[in-house]
Amino acid sequence: MLVLSELSEGSSSSSTSSTDGHRYDVFLSFRGLDTRNSFTAYLHKALMDANITTFLDNEDIETGEDLKPELESAIKASRASVIVLSKNYATSTWCLDELVLILEQRMISNHIVFPIFYHVESTYVRKQQSSFGDVMAKHKQKMEAETNANKRIKWAQKMDRWNKALIEVAGLKGKDVNGRLEPEFIEEIVKDVYRRLHVPLRSPLPLLIGMESSIKFVLSWLKDASSHKANILTIWGMGGIGKTSLAKYVYGLHCPEFNSSSYIGDISRRCDEKFNGLLHLQKQLYDDISKTRSNHVHDISIYTSMIENTVACKEVFLVLDDINSVNQLDALLGSKVFHPKSKIIVTTKDTWLTESCALFKTNVKPQHAKHELKGLSMIESQKLLCFHAFVSNYPNAGYEDVSAKFVMYCEGHPLALEVLGKSLHNRDVAYWEDRIEQLKKEIGSPINNVLRTSFESLTSNNDKELFKHIACFFVGFDRDVAEIILNACDISTRSGITNLIHRCLLSIGWNNELMMHQLLQRMGRFIIHEESPDKPWKRSRLWCHVESFKVLKQKKGKGNLLGLTLDMRMLEKEKLHASFELKTDTLSNMDNLMLLQLNYVKLKGSYENFPEELRWLCMHGFPLKSIPLDLPMENLVALDMSYSNIESFDICYSNSQQIQSRQNLIGWCSKHKKLLGSLKILDLSFCEQLRSISGFDEFSALEMLIVRNCTNLLEVCDSIKLCFELVLVDLRYCIKLEKLPRIVGMINKVETLLLDGCYLRKSQFDSKDMGSTKMVNDNNFGINIITSSSTTLEVVPSDSKLFTISLPRTLLRLSLVNNNLSTTSFPMDFCCLSLLRELYLDDNPIISMPNCVRSLPRLETLGMSNCKMLTSVENPPYTLREFILYYDCKPLLRKVTFDPEMSPLELSIGWKMLAPSSFEIEGVIKIQPMAGVEEKVLRSLGWSDLDFLSKRRLGTSFVSRGREESEIQMYYEFGIFSTIYGHGDMPKWITYRSMGPSISFTIPSSPNNLTGLNFCLVQLPLDVEFVHLPKIIISNITKNHTWIYEHFIGNANVDGGCLTLLSHWMFVMNEMEAGDHVTITLPVSINFAYPVTKECGVSFVYDDRDTHEEEDALSYYKSWNHIISRDLIGFQLTNGKYLLYISRFLALDHEVPSWHYLDGEYARFKELSLKGCLTYWRMAPELVDVLLECNNSFGQIQIHSKVYSLVQKVQHMLQPSCAHLYLIQDSLSSPSSRGRSRCLWWKLVDIEGRIICGES
Repeated sequence: MLVLSELSEGSSSSSTSSTDGHRYDVFLSFRGLDTRNSFTAYLHKALMDANITTFLDNEDIETGEDLKPELESAIKASRASVIVLSKNYATSTWCLDELVLILEQRMISNHIVFPIFYHVESTYVRKQQSSFGDVMAKHKQKMEAETNANKRIKWAQKMDRWNKALIEVAGLKGKDVNGRLEPEFIEEIVKDVYRRLHVPLRSPLPLLIGMESSIKFVLSWLKDASSHKANILTIWGMGGIGKTSLAKYVYGLHCPEFNSSSYIGDISRRCDEKFNGLLHLQKQLYDDISKTRSNHVHDISIYTSMIENTVACKEVFLVLDDINSVNQLDALLGSKVFHPKSKIIVTTKDTWLTESCALFKTNVKPQHAKHELKGLSMIESQKLLCFHAFVSNYPNAGYEDVSAKFVMYCEGHPLALEVLGKSLHNRDVAYWEDRIEQLKKEIGSPINNVLRTSFESLTSNNDKELFKHIACFFVGFDRDVAEIILNACDISTRSGITNLIHRCLLSIGWNNELMMHQLLQRMGRFIIHEESPDKPWKRSRLWCHVESFKVLKQKKGKGNLLGLTLDMRMLEKEKLHASFELKTDTLSNMDNLMLLQLNYVKLKGSYENFPEELRWLCMHGFPLKSIPLDLPMENLVALDMSYSNIESFDICYSNSQQIQSRQNLIGWCSKHKKLLGSLKILDLSFCEQLRSISGFDEFSALEMLIVRNCTNLLEVCDSIKLCFELVLVDLRYCIKLEKLPRIVGMINKVETLLLDGCYLRKSQFDSKDMGSTKMVNDNNFGINIITSSSTTLEVVPSDSKLFTISLPRTLLRLSLVNNNLSTTSFPMDFCCLSLLRELYLDDNPIISMPNCVRSLPRLETLGMSNCKMLTSVENPPYTLREFILYYDCKPLLRKVTFDPEMSPLELSIGWKMLAPSSFEIEGVIKIQPMAGVEEKVLRSLGWSDLDFLSKRRLGTSFVSRGREESEIQMYYEFGIFSTIYGHGDMPKWITYRSMGPSISFTIPSSPNNLTGLNFCLVQLPLDVEFVHLPKIIISNITKNHTWIYEHFIGNANVDGGCLTLLSHWMFVMNEMEAGDHVTITLPVSINFAYPVTKECGVSFVYDDRDTHEEEDALSYYKSWNHIISRDLIGFQLTNGKYLLYISRFLALDHEVPSWHYLDGEYARFKELSLKGCLTYWRMAPELVDVLLECNNSFGQIQIHSKVYSLVQKVQHMLQPSCAHLYLIQDSLSSPSSRGRSRCLWWKLVDIEGRIICGES
C-alpha cells in the first residue's frame, strides 16, 4: 500500500505554503468600480469560507502607472487566479498589467487561470469590441498623445502585451454569468477552484499513512452516481484504528463538490458530556446544510423534522463521526427519504447500528455499504512509528531491532503507534529498550481510555462478563468450543459474541477461532486488574502465570475467583520455581472457580479438594496414568488432558463395591447420577500412552471427542453409541486403532469426522464375506455403497474379505487425508452424504477426481492437496466455493476444468509447482507445445512461418521445481497468447519496429475490424544461465487504458543466445481502434538478470471478411472470463490500469499464506493473500530464534518480533534498489478442532520465490 506520508498538492493551505512557496491559493483580479461591493465581494467570501486562501486588493485608487510591487508579489505567490472580466475591466491599466503577469505565470509555473465573463461576451474581449474596443482605443489615443518618445515606446509595448493578453484570456475555457443566478454561479466557481486545487477543510487534514486502499474505496463510493437513492457508507472498526481520520480526510477534500455539507465530529463524547448535547449537534447539522442561522429549538423531534425537510430537497454530503446509538442516528438523519444524490458517511465502533436506524425502516431504503478498518501492515506500522519518532519513514541507525518490538506490540494500531512514536521522539536506544520492557509488563496500554469506550458502551452485563472471560482465557479458542464452555458458566454467548463482533471488540478468524487485538485484550485484563491492583487473589480472574503461581503457593485463593490459568512451562521460562509441587488443598476455598488450567503442574494431595463448580478443566501434561476417582467432575463440560501420561480413560465401574466407594468420596445423593453427565468436550490429543477409552455411558452428553495423534490407542469402547449428541469426532493419526469401521458405524449423528492418517488401507477392521456385494477393485482395496442410511467405504485385502466403514448421513465435514486411497477406491455415488459441505482427500494417490464427488449436492470446500498422482480434475460440483490444490513436490496435474454454471470459486493452487509445459487451469492459464497448436488458431493470431520452433528447446527455472527443459510452448492467459524461443530476428510480418525497449505508434485505419495486436521483443544475450522476462506495459493513451503483463514463466534459458518473446494480445471489444495512440514499454529492474532489449515491434491483426469459416478458431479462448475485454476487476490497480499477473487470481483477503510487499513498484498492494506457490519450509539453523510462539491452548499465534527485525535489516540492506520482497507464512498442521491448517513458519523470499532467509 502506498504511504501518504506527505500530503499531495493542495491538500492543505498550510502545507501548500510551506512546500510550494505559495502564500495564497487564489489571486482575485477584478475592476473595483464594477464588482468590488457586489459579485467580487460575494465570490471572495465564498472562496474564503471554502478554505481557499484568496488575495483581494482593498485599494480602489490606482497610484502610478506601474503595477504595485505587492500585487506583483501576490500573483507570483498564488497558485491560481480568478479574473473577473467586467465591462470596465480594461479601463484599469493595473488590471491589464495583472492580466499580463497572470498569463506569464501560467506559462512558466503552471499557474491556473479561471476567466469569468461578467456580463461581457468573450468575443468582445478577444476582438476588443464594444466596451473593450472603446477602452483600448482610448489607451491608444493616450499613447499617441504622449510627447516623450521613450514613454510612447513603453506605452506601445504595453499596448501590444495587453492586446495579446486579452486575446489569450478570451480563448481560455471560462465561465459566463449571463442568464445565471449569481449565488449558484459563485458556488459553481468555488467548486471548480476547489476541485482543481484540491483545497481541504480549514483545519489541517489528518496525516494518513498506509490507508491508500481505504481512501480509494471511499472515493470510489463517493463518486459512484449509479444509484438513484441516497448512499450511506458505514466505516467501522475498533477505537483509534483511523475511522475519524479517514472520514475527515475524504470530507476535507470533497465537501465543496456538494451543494451542502456538514461534518459532525466526536458525537458520542459530545452527547455524553452535555445534557442537551444532541440538540447542539442537530443545530450544527441544520445550520450547515440550510446555510442559515436557526433559532435554538429545545425539542429533538422538531429539529429532526427540520433536518428531514432540508435533506429531502438538497444534495448533501454528511459525515457523522463516532455514532454509538440508534437514537443519535434517528435524531440526525430522521426517517424520510434523502435527496437521491446525497452521500452520508457514518463512523462507528458498532457495525449493526446503521441499518437499525429509522431511515432503514422506510419503504425506500437508502443504499448501504460498509468498510472495515483493520489496522496497518508491519511496513506501514514502521513508517507511522518512525514518522512520529524520527520524522522519517525508517528507523535511525541502531534503532532497527527495538523499533520492530514496538511495531509488534502495537499490532498495526495507528493511534498506539502515534502515541508511542511521539513519546519516543529524541530518546536514545536505552530509553526505547526500557520502555518496551515496561509496556510488556504493564497490564494496560497507552490508549486504554480510547479502547475502553467500546467496552463501556456495552449495555448488557452479560456481554461485559463475556468480553472479560475471552480477554483472559479464550483468545485463540475455537468459537464452538468457547461457546459450549461459557454457556455452562451462565454466559449467553449466541447474542453476546455477535454484540462484541459488532462493536469491534472481537473477531472470528478464518479457522473459526476467537480473535482479539492485543491492545483490546490488554484493556480487558486491565479492567480485571483494577478490581484489586495489589492483591491478585481478590480479583475475579487470574491469567498471569506468575500471579497464579503465587496465589496458589500462598493458598490465598477465595470464592471470588471465577477463572485461573497456570502453565509451569511459562514459569520455567522465567526460571521461577519450576520444580515446585502444588498441594491440591490450595484450591479448596475457591468455591466459585469454573475455569481452571493447570498445565504441567505437579500436584500432591487428594483431588476431592478441586472446586465442584468447575466447567472447564485443562491439565496438559497430567502425570498420572488414569483419572483420579475423587476428582469432582459432575459439572465439567470440557476436559482437556492433552499431552498426558494417561493409559486408559475409563469412567466405567464394573461392580457395586467401586460404585459405593465413589459415592462415599463425593457424597452422591443419587445412585444413578453420572460421573461426567455434563461433559460435552473431551480432548485427549497427543496422549502417547493412551490405550483405551471407555465408559461413554457416564458422559453420554458428549458432543466433541478429540483424540488426535494418540498413536498407541487400540480401542474405543462400543458404549460410544450411547453418545447421541456427538457431532465431532477427531481420530486423526490414531494409527493402531482397532475396529475403526465399527466405531464409525455407531456414531449416527456426527457432523465432523476426521480420519486423517488412520491407515484405512490396512486390514484392521472386522470382516464379513463379500457374498454377492458388488465391488470395484483396486489391487486389494475398494469403496462401495451399500443401500442403507449411510455411505460405506469397503476395504478388500488379499484374502478376499470385505471390510466396511459406514459414513453417517449427517456429515457436514469429512477428512480422509493421507489414507492411501486411489481414485477407484471410491464408490460411484456419494449421494447419501447429501449434507456434506467440506471434503478433504489430500495426500492420497488419486489420479483424477472421483466421480462420487460430483454427486455431493451441497459440497462447498474440496481439498486435494499433495495428491501426487493427480493428473486431472474435471467439473467439480458447481456448488463448490473453495478448491484447495497445494503441493510440496512436483505434481503430475495437467488439466483442471470447471462447470460453466459454477459460481465464483476460490482456487487455492500451488501454481509455481505446476510443470512449465502442457497443462491447463480453465479460465486461468493454458500451456501446450507449439507443435500441437492447430493451424487455424495460429492463422487467427496472424502467426506464420514458425515451423522451426518445433526443433527448439526452452529452459525454465522455478524455485519450487528447479531447472527444467521442455519443447517450445504456447502460453495463454488474460487473452494473451505468447511463446518464447531463441532467435535473433523477429518474424517478417512484424511490420512496425523500434530499437530499444519501447515503441510508440498510432493504429492505422482499415476497412476491417482490429481483432488483435502482435508484439515481439528480442533481447541480447546475457552472461547468466537464466534471464528474467520483462514486464510488458501497453498503454492506450487515447482511451486511458494500461495493461501491465507479467509472464507466467519468470525465468528462461535459450542456450545463451538472443531471446525472443512473441505475444498476441486479443482485443474483442473496442479497447484498440484506428487512430488510437499506443505506447509499449519494457521497464528494466536492476534486481534481476534482465538482458538489454535489442528491439521490439508490432503488427496488427484484422478480421478477414473474405474468409467464412464455420467456427471461430479462438472461440474457446474468448469464452474465458478474466481476459482483456471481459472481467478484469480483480486485477485493477487504478481506474483503467490493470496488473495481469497470474498470482492475482489467487489473491484473497482472508487466507494464508500472506505476502507482504515490502517495497517495489507494486507497493500499493497490502497483504495480498496469495494462495499458491508455497511448500513447507524450515528456517535455517541460524534463524531458529525467529520461529513463531504459540500458546498452549488451541494454538494462538503471535509473531516473534525478531522476524520483523530481520525483514527490516534485509530491506534496508537492499535499498535503494527496492527489491520485491515477500514475508511469507507457511501452513503446517496444528491442533484445531476444525481440522484446518495454521500458520507456523515464516520465510523471506523475492518475487520469484528465491529464499533470502531460510532453506528448503
